[in-house]
Amino acid sequence: MTAMKDPFRLTIVHPCVGRRVGMKKYIRTWLMEPLAPALLAALVPEEVEVSFYDDRLEPIPFGTRTDLVAISVETYTARRAYQIATEYRRRGVPVVMGGFHATLCPDEVMQHAESIVVGEAEELFPQVVDDYRHRTPKRRYESLGRPQLGVKPRRSIYEGKAYLPIRLVEYSRGCRFKCDFCAVQSFFSATHTHQPIGQVLSEIESTRDRRTLYFFIDDNICSDLDAAKELFRALIPLRIRWVSQSSINVAFDDEAMQLLKASGCQCLLIGIESLRPDALAGMNKSFNLMRGGPEIALSNLRKFGIRVYGTFMFGYDHDSDSSFKQSIEFATQQEMFIAAFNHVTPFPGTPLYRRLKFEGRLLFDAWWNDPGYSYNMVPFQPASCSPEELSQNCVRARRQFYSIPSIIKRAIGKANRADLLMLARYFIINAMHRSDVSGRNGLPLGDAAWKGPFLPIQMQKQSLSGYSMPIA
Repeated sequence: MTAMKDPFRLTIVHPCVGRRVGMKKYIRTWLMEPLAPALLAALVPEEVEVSFYDDRLEPIPFGTRTDLVAISVETYTARRAYQIATEYRRRGVPVVMGGFHATLCPDEVMQHAESIVVGEAEELFPQVVDDYRHRTPKRRYESLGRPQLGVKPRRSIYEGKAYLPIRLVEYSRGCRFKCDFCAVQSFFSATHTHQPIGQVLSEIESTRDRRTLYFFIDDNICSDLDAAKELFRALIPLRIRWVSQSSINVAFDDEAMQLLKASGCQCLLIGIESLRPDALAGMNKSFNLMRGGPEIALSNLRKFGIRVYGTFMFGYDHDSDSSFKQSIEFATQQEMFIAAFNHVTPFPGTPLYRRLKFEGRLLFDAWWNDPGYSYNMVPFQPASCSPEELSQNCVRARRQFYSIPSIIKRAIGKANRADLLMLARYFIINAMHRSDVSGRNGLPLGDAAWKGPFLPIQMQKQSLSGYSMPIA
């Protein structure tokens, strides 16, 4: 009898942003399903045995046998990703990394993985797995263009994990705007693609129940407004509730607003960023002032019953203490469902990062990988205050906005109270954000209990074909 060959084992890991020593529960607002691992799992042949571990929810069993580990890396999760990679590589297991950070900082990421994927994974990851199965891996896999979207995520990997009751769906990627702080436009070169609408509808149909709230995780669902309208029309018969992210221009298109309402849109994340024209000009986002600006836009959204998650950003050169007061008052008066008050963060690969580096204002060579950096620290020198003052003002703004009086005042807004289910969610979500103001502040990047050092790659002169692990 011929012995059966062991299946190839792939382990996919989703790293957390960071963890304090002794931390028992993770930050609740950050516990949505991660879509990238489900997409990677869907790209491999059925005969490949796939395991998935979410570092936010469960310990990673580093000693469990596996043939390859795949990690999608974001800038905020890079340090933890390198810790995880080191643990596997110490045990002789090769690691492949992809995602935003691998594309924006390929030379850095390549020091912590046997292989990296630069660009989108659809056309590359099947080749990665096949090469490792045949022991002929490459150091670098790079896409030459935008792939055709339409892979159905393998959601079975989520089973048994305590995620928030929000279903993540993707229609499009990228954004045509070129905001200077945005890593999305750097990653996608200010282009926008979307998958066939029929594929989106099929995925929703296969996961639908009347209580499900869908989150289209598109970077800007209205970047191509004509295509977005076609999606909204197609969603109407499904009678679902959904939320997403959009640029402000959608508020001035009445047809789009009517379709948003009819299709079940409950809330849009709108990047207000600043109420100061000079700050918006500095971030290449003056289009936010179109047709009367945010006040008129938000009035239009409320008229159609669309709630708003507004985001504000502080730390541009023209900002002052009054910028915070003005933004908090505006967000409260505009009855925002929720809001974010963040300092600007210079992500690698963005025009903002290059400018601050050129001006000598960066306080860390790579803040995302510095053991002295923690969440909510300002990694650059602002023009009008100290980094500590900017950070503290952001925390104060969040506490004020998520105070009990503010939550109650905004709850009585017509759009927020128009639907009893969404009103219940309003109180739950605001309570979670209120709690997380302290939970996120000062969170270390990476696991604070982890003992290093990293195990960096030291490539041998010969090619990777026929490698014996570990390559270090």
